[in-house]
Amino acid sequence: MKTKAIYIVLVTIAGLWSCRQGGNTTEKTSFTKVDSLTETYLTLQDSLLHAWNMMAWDEKEKIKSLHNLIHLMHNEEGFDEDQLATLEQRLEQLDRIRYTQKSLANAFVIEEYDFASNSLVSEIVSLVESDPNFIAKEKVQKYVDKVIMADQRVPELRSDYDRIAIRFNEFLENNKRYLKEIDQDYSGEKKALFSSITE
Repeated sequence: MKTKAIYIVLVTIAGLWSCRQGGNTTEKTSFTKVDSLTETYLTLQDSLLHAWNMMAWDEKEKIKSLHNLIHLMHNEEGFDEDQLATLEQRLEQLDRIRYTQKSLANAFVIEEYDFASNSLVSEIVSLVESDPNFIAKEKVQKYVDKVIMADQRVPELRSDYDRIAIRFNEFLENNKRYLKEIDQDYSGEKKALFSSITE
């Protein structure tokens, strides 16, 4: 009889312990969900920043190569100094009208930048190629190649950024009710896309 009573007490304690553990499961699951969403959110933000920085770095290198080409033409006979000075000024202006993640929402800003950039690339490369002896120089060809390759990468890099931005926007849409727990400072504003400019 005594053994049976002990057995009942043990079963009751085990049952209570099991219920207590079960009660914590909901709490734990809730915490894990927000924790997991926060990790995804931060990963997407990091990926967005990386994609943006890749574009910015590529654009910076392209402009730097264009500056270098103008500098080399200054040191070469046969090029118009006034024309080179004007091209240099326009390159400096290009840096000033560079778009940001915020201004990406304004299609006019991107169109203006692209028009100015494409015009400069076309004019400077054409000017370089107008002198067969100049373009034949190894250093000159190296800078021309860097400019052309960077220019060709623009659509690909923008597409990479858009792909991550779309995933980020979908994440915001699907997890609206958790946003304040994930990031108290975030307004829920979605990221603008390059693809929306061409549509």
